[in-house]
Amino acid sequence: MITSTARRPRTRYLSAEHVAEIVRRKGLAACIAGVAGYIRQDFLRWHDFDKCARLAHHSDVGVIELMPVSDTRSYAFKYVNGHPSNHRYNLPTVMAFGVLADVETGTPDLVSELTLTTAIRTAAMSAVAARALARDNVRSMALIGNGAQSEFQALAFHHLLGVERFHLFDLDAAATRKLAANLTRMGLDFACFDSVRDAVGGCDIVTTVTAAKTNAAVLTADMIEPGMHINAVGGDCPGKTELHADVLRLGPVFCEFEPQSRIEGDMQQMPADFPVTELWQVLAGRAPGRTRADQVTIFDSVGFALEDYSALRYMRDLAQELGMGEGLSLIPALEDPKNLFGFIPAEAPAGKAACKAPAEVI
Repeated sequence: MITSTARRPRTRYLSAEHVAEIVRRKGLAACIAGVAGYIRQDFLRWHDFDKCARLAHHSDVGVIELMPVSDTRSYAFKYVNGHPSNHRYNLPTVMAFGVLADVETGTPDLVSELTLTTAIRTAAMSAVAARALARDNVRSMALIGNGAQSEFQALAFHHLLGVERFHLFDLDAAATRKLAANLTRMGLDFACFDSVRDAVGGCDIVTTVTAAKTNAAVLTADMIEPGMHINAVGGDCPGKTELHADVLRLGPVFCEFEPQSRIEGDMQQMPADFPVTELWQVLAGRAPGRTRADQVTIFDSVGFALEDYSALRYMRDLAQELGMGEGLSLIPALEDPKNLFGFIPAEAPAGKAACKAPAEVI
């Protein structure tokens, strides 16, 4: 039974509303920059982590995944889905939650929503990669795919790389109108286009963040100009691509975690010996990134568990700083940790009726 001396493990819970309030108080641009900083810190500790490709359950309509990672101090996982047709049910395409736990005891320190946080960390990861791979003084970016991730990508590239103008295109005109309205509210400069080809023309960076679960060729090689940086975000599971294979042959390709990216990224189209460089090597100075101003660089991003670890750490630290969140009674508080049975309230003594033979089943 619970007593006054029983130690209750402390688990902080951040709901979607908590995280939205944290972002409001801190500022979205500052949160993206903060998560980007944590990602860079953790990627520079690459060998400190026990890593594996995510575990995925695929269906005809989407995918549900578990994404674990740990170092000697903390273990993290994210539960996340990807269902492109969820708009029919008034649900987001991507929904997620995550846990950050203490490795020494296994106690969950944080349980948090990760739907909003994933959008922030995905944009932050894109910016970290582009800082390492894009040309200096980039000023324009095409956003191909104007759904739930697009505003976050625009803010990340505006505030962290100095992009001033955005070219917008989506097969769904309503999505582009939504993005245009939000960019207007944020005071960002943009233009809307009627085709991918027209949208990418003259841009320093092209970000593809489409949702359809199909082997698509959103970008083809004839659309790509010298010096472009391609930030391919939407191809993130087997059978889902955005780049024609010839685009990947135009310049060096970089990824997060190669064993996962070869299965899920645009690289799934390429032979096993196709060369790719994990981004941490560039950040750590162990491999070159861009080597010429006219070089095409490609970041084949699928999303990796270490980025969620970084995002969970950042949200935990920010929640502590701002005094946000709730205590979650997730683990029983026991006077005797070997007496789990004693946590259950005592039942009333069984009466004679409890000993009757069961009624005959008819």
